[in-house]
Amino acid sequence: MGVAENLERVREQIVAAGAKAGRTGNEIELVAITKTHPVEKVREAVEAGHTVFGESRVQEARAKIPELPSNLRWHFVGHLQKNKIRHALPLFELFHGVDSLALAQEMNRIAAEDGGHSRVLLEVNVAGEGTKFGFKAETLRTGLEPLLELPRLSIEGLMCIPPLADEAESSRNYFAQLRELRDSIEKEFDVKLPHLSMGMTHDFWIAVEEGATLVRVGTAIFGERPKRAKN
Repeated sequence: MGVAENLERVREQIVAAGAKAGRTGNEIELVAITKTHPVEKVREAVEAGHTVFGESRVQEARAKIPELPSNLRWHFVGHLQKNKIRHALPLFELFHGVDSLALAQEMNRIAAEDGGHSRVLLEVNVAGEGTKFGFKAETLRTGLEPLLELPRLSIEGLMCIPPLADEAESSRNYFAQLRELRDSIEKEFDVKLPHLSMGMTHDFWIAVEEGATLVRVGTAIFGERPKRAKN
C-alpha cells in the first residue's frame, strides 16, 4: 500500500482505539515521523491531507523542511544536542524530548537571545533504562520547579518511550504510569499539562487507549526506514 492508504489505516486505528476508551479521534494528533525518508514520500502524505510531521535530526530537518510547503507543522522528537538548539528553535513548534534541566535552561537562554518562545514536553524514562534519556519519574517532581520558572519555555506535557517489546500490550503499563504521573503533577503543582506524547508504530493504539494526545508513527505510514549508506 502507498503512503495515503497507510495514513488512512493508521487514522482509522486511532479513531477505533479512541472510541474503545470513550475518546473522540480529534483528541489525538498523529505526528508522522519522516526521519530518513525522502521529501517525495513526505509530499505523498501532504497530498493525502496530512500536515503534522516529526523529525529527530536537526541537520536532516534543515535540509528537508525548506523543500516542503510552508504551512506544515513540525515537531522535534529526538534527543536535542545543545550545539543544535539555535538551529532547531525556529524550525519546530513543539519539542517532545526535553530530557534534562540543563537542556531546558540552554533552550531558554537561546530563545531569550533570539526573541522566541518554545513549547516543550518533558521526556520521562518510565522504565529507568540506562540506555535511555529522560527524567526519572521519581525525581521529576523535585526538579520541576526550576523548569516551570523558565520564562521562554512553555511546558505542555510529558513524553515517554517504553522498552521495546514483542507485544504491544507490554507498553500499556508504562503509558498508564506516564498518565498517572502527569495527573499527579498537575494536582501537586497546580499546572496544566494537556499533552501526553506516547505510542509509536508498534503500540500507538495502546497509547491512545491510555490517554495519548500525540502519537509518533513513522514506519506504519512510510514503510521501513532506508538503510543509511556506510562511508
